[in-house]
Amino acid sequence: MMRRHEERPAPPRTRPEMPRAGKEERHPIIARNEDIARSFDEVADIFELKGDNPFRIRAYRNAARTLRALGSEVGDMLLQGQDLTDLTGIGDDLAEQITEMVHTGRLTKLDEIASSAPHLAIELSRLPGIGPKRAMRLCTELGAHDLDDIKKAAESGKVGKLRGFGASLERSLLDSLSAAMQRGAPRYKLAAVEGYASAMLSYLGRAPGFLAGAVAGSFRRRKETVGDLDIIVAARDGKAVIDWFVRAPEVARIISAGATRGSVALHSGLQIDARAVPEESYGAALVYFTGSKAHNIALRCRAQERGLKINEYGVFRGEEAVSGETEESVYTAVGLPLIEPELREDQGEIEAAAQGNLPDLIRLEDIQGDLHVHTNESDGTQTFEVMANEARRQGVRYIAVTDHSRRMTVAHGLSADRLLTQIDRIDAFNAKGAGVAILKGIEVDILENGALDLPDSVLARLDLVVGAIHSHFGLSLVKQTERILRAMDRPHFSILAHPTGRLLLERDAYSVDI
Repeated sequence: MMRRHEERPAPPRTRPEMPRAGKEERHPIIARNEDIARSFDEVADIFELKGDNPFRIRAYRNAARTLRALGSEVGDMLLQGQDLTDLTGIGDDLAEQITEMVHTGRLTKLDEIASSAPHLAIELSRLPGIGPKRAMRLCTELGAHDLDDIKKAAESGKVGKLRGFGASLERSLLDSLSAAMQRGAPRYKLAAVEGYASAMLSYLGRAPGFLAGAVAGSFRRRKETVGDLDIIVAARDGKAVIDWFVRAPEVARIISAGATRGSVALHSGLQIDARAVPEESYGAALVYFTGSKAHNIALRCRAQERGLKINEYGVFRGEEAVSGETEESVYTAVGLPLIEPELREDQGEIEAAAQGNLPDLIRLEDIQGDLHVHTNESDGTQTFEVMANEARRQGVRYIAVTDHSRRMTVAHGLSADRLLTQIDRIDAFNAKGAGVAILKGIEVDILENGALDLPDSVLARLDLVVGAIHSHFGLSLVKQTERILRAMDRPHFSILAHPTGRLLLERDAYSVDI
């Protein structure tokens, strides 16, 4: 049976006494924005499966979106005395629920309704082409208890015989189930764990004997998803740091706690491992535990060619420690400049470093503009005027307004008339010289036959046209590729958006010959 990463871990049988070293510990932040957003989404899922009030469902969905889009943690906002009802889409009731989760890690509303819809139906409703009504029917009419039951029913042809399904949907369901089951152990999007990582590092920074710390592993290499977090700490007293680590407010369960290593599970289900090392080994440990494995092997081979040995404790010539306190010293010992973590994948970076040809990574200050933003005209939350002011504040030179086109009714997509009105408004705004240029654009749907969702006469008035596929993901490789090529041949087509249709951890790519 597939393990469900949405499942909420059981409360621990025992909890160590919480640290009392400051305001945050007197009012501990148990849940982060992503925890609360995930719970709100689950409430909305259950309401949707039950056929509840659509406005109620939308309120929870919008609140989850607001939380994920925030630049700060709502827990910190509460500690600072800020009013959560000032946030978009957050009323008194939702503010109370957020506060409850922040300080307890639980959501009473979710506990109250959790048993009213099978969790299997929630899982199924998130698969492409299923939706809440079909998900409930699969559970009830097949008597299924888990994804394995559904898969067996589909393989035996039982799903295709259900009214409203058919052979085509049965095949699509099998593909989606296979992809979901192959994902194996739960993984988390990089952005979803940023808050946990920064909060834990901030917390560890107050531990007795703490000197320095960083999150290593795939998180530090900035991979799209991570399975857990690995924290490396330089410490004068490793055991004191680990003891402090396992008492963090967000910890739901202590997996292990030793003299130099500890492992915990948070209320979100995310596992965090911490390792304390002496200051002289900190750089070597960071290199070793950041990885990737292939990069580390290539680095060790280069060290061996020079009569050296590299491990998590340092660089050695025989028994003599050559370096290890900093990452720079580790790379210098093998004749290389520092290689940024994002490049450590054994894809030619060591050879490039040896030749002095390492690429420069793009940094936030390098970004001059944004060519894809949605306003409240479709599924965004702000006007383009507000977004322009924020862009100017951040030093951005231009933004392109690219709301959805009319076919995306769920996102309140723009008709030709609404788009023409928006174009005139943008022209008037730009004429005032607001200090940031707004480009006129649209995210136009690519229809099944490769046509675009709006006429050329309207698209001709835009600065750029972003074409996107939001439907008919199941076309064959040839048909999907031809569809995209026909769209790209339109005279005003500028950019192909999300060219494979993949949604991380949710939907695999459609078939297309890139």
